[in-house]
Amino acid sequence: MPQRDLEGPMSAIRAGRRRKAARSTAFLVLAALVLASTVPRPAAAQRGEADVYVAQAIVAYEDKRYDEALAALDQALKLDPDHVDALYYTGLVRGAQGRFEEAAGALEQARARAPRDEAVLFQLGVVYFALEKYELAQPLLERVFAVKPSLDGLGYYVGFMRYRQKDYQGALRAFRAGTSTDPSIQQLTRFYSGLALAVLGLPAQAVAEIEEARRLQPTSSLTGPAERLRDAVVAVQTSERRFRAEVRLGGFYDTNVTISPVGSADPVVQFLRQDNPASPGEMAAVRFDYSFVRTGPWEAVATFSFFTTYNNALPDFNVIDYLGALTGTYGGLLGTLPFQAGLQYTYDYLELGGEEFVQRHTLAPYFTLVENAGNLSSLTLRYQYKQFSNDTNIPREEKRDGVNWMAGLIHLVRFEGDRHFVKAGYQFDYDDTEGPTRRGRNFSYLGNRLIAGGQYTLPWHGIRLKYDFDVHFRNYQHVNTLFPVTAPGTIARKDKEYTSILGAIIPLPHNLNFLLEWQRIWDNSNLAVFSYTRNVVSGTLVWTY
Repeated sequence: MPQRDLEGPMSAIRAGRRRKAARSTAFLVLAALVLASTVPRPAAAQRGEADVYVAQAIVAYEDKRYDEALAALDQALKLDPDHVDALYYTGLVRGAQGRFEEAAGALEQARARAPRDEAVLFQLGVVYFALEKYELAQPLLERVFAVKPSLDGLGYYVGFMRYRQKDYQGALRAFRAGTSTDPSIQQLTRFYSGLALAVLGLPAQAVAEIEEARRLQPTSSLTGPAERLRDAVVAVQTSERRFRAEVRLGGFYDTNVTISPVGSADPVVQFLRQDNPASPGEMAAVRFDYSFVRTGPWEAVATFSFFTTYNNALPDFNVIDYLGALTGTYGGLLGTLPFQAGLQYTYDYLELGGEEFVQRHTLAPYFTLVENAGNLSSLTLRYQYKQFSNDTNIPREEKRDGVNWMAGLIHLVRFEGDRHFVKAGYQFDYDDTEGPTRRGRNFSYLGNRLIAGGQYTLPWHGIRLKYDFDVHFRNYQHVNTLFPVTAPGTIARKDKEYTSILGAIIPLPHNLNFLLEWQRIWDNSNLAVFSYTRNVVSGTLVWTY
């Protein structure tokens, strides 16, 4: 008995099939594909006179004598209505004649009798693909792809349907795993790979794939669309705004500007709580970013920002912060997973009450990997050198100059194109304030931070609700030399600092957003002087360019 084909699906998908005007050139090319059959399937177990008719039909089918093939298959089915091979080849012949609905009917009957037959599943999936019944085609072809991803043309079919569902990384995996001897399939695979890469924000790789699609068949009907797509990707990459700006203006009410400790019998705490630490205030901020390098996967950005607060009741605690940064990034693929690697240097100069308070130099490499459309992970390392001012008259153990080291991982689960997300993460940090002369012993700690949060976009007016939470456990490395005042040098400080931020972002016309936030910080320390609570409610108008 001649063996049944697995790979050669559709001499039925022919060039003459008519399409709606709205269909893209890629679909017109797809309709013209003719795939050769090369991988055999074991013959059916049934034998007899029906097998003879099936054998005759296969010869006629291969010679494109379709009416003769159908006549022989009809005879076989009269003798054995459950003959899987007869039903299978009836589906192939009907497909070759362009009668796809009838082909699907015959192949469905074959599947009912041989539900695990990969050849039947594959051919039935291709028929549904030709009928554009992708919801029926995809489960069948995905099932075959899971065990035989290298079947001729299968990677393209599966990749295309994943692309339609906006599973761009899944589409890339299918395109990369698939093979085909057909130049049209090869060109389509490259074309849609380029589309997926462009959507994933990798224009350089997208252009390379599209150029390869053009090279494969320079005179095909897909060449024009490929050229236009390439030009569009390049245009978007080159015309993307290099200069970006943001301006923020708002007001706030802070219940604890001075970080006054919570009530306690400690005499220092009682002294610090004599004055009212609350104050209303105003804030302003500006930020400018300029991409001065944008070459292929490389980008370099210069940043400057200014931030200030004015506390109406406590102006001695006004804050002014100047910040400059340089950031370099490289985007690429790790297999089929998009990633971005970057390195950022930041310098900021902060004033408190109009006088210099601290200067910080920060170097932070990071690596972000997009596992799929719904998952993203980011690894960050940080080195920060900080130098505080006006500390010459304080005890050596109280000096806070030093280095902070940090390593952390955050994972995001995203929904509906980032309209909603949840996140969770962990960071470890070490604040080394001791130095070679063992100064700053009171502030040297090992820290562990747990991070969680999320965003939900309401169905009305694009309003976004956000919540961020973290708890920072800090274990200080030495006994405190000053506190408690009744027994200094006896207790090593341990803090648990909880921070919650609840906010709503309300889009407004003309690139404006209104941000309403409530921030609560609660520090629970075993040394009463360091325990405090703070609530800040703010409303901010944000303009972006």
